[in-house]
Amino acid sequence: MTALKSALFTVLVPGTAVVIVPFVLLSSRQAPLPAAPALLRILGAVLAAAGLALYFTCLAGFVRQGRGTPSPTDPPQRLVVAGPFRHTRNPMYLAVLSVVFGEAVFFGSIVLAAYAAALFLAFHLFVVLYEEPTLTRKFGDEYQAYRGSVRRWIGRRRAAPENGDHAGIHPR
Repeated sequence: MTALKSALFTVLVPGTAVVIVPFVLLSSRQAPLPAAPALLRILGAVLAAAGLALYFTCLAGFVRQGRGTPSPTDPPQRLVVAGPFRHTRNPMYLAVLSVVFGEAVFFGSIVLAAYAAALFLAFHLFVVLYEEPTLTRKFGDEYQAYRGSVRRWIGRRRAAPENGDHAGIHPR
């Protein structure tokens, strides 16, 4: 059931952010977009594909390890600190941003690039004002240790140990 709820959330929320909104933004222009150079189109496609792969990797972690969904209405029951979450505390948001920025590069669209920047600001505010306080209340010292070991956005080249040997973090 958790996997089904996660799939529904993915279609409705990130799906809207990476498919519907970009489609509306691109189709609302009067003049057609000039074709981006082939190298930029390839780079954009690679960024978008990497973002999709990262998102689904994180989603699997939420379902399997966290026993929950990415939705704030049905969040993971366990703190997920393994996999991509060893490098950055917010890989799912970064995955969505990678897809949208990849689309901006692929289509050579300043409008989509501005949308990606606006999404980043919205994600940042949501994380700082809602998610981090909520996770602190729910997971207490475990989240505080994780927060002290793993950066919010820009991950470390070397991941935090997955074996839980640092700062009391225990991946589940």
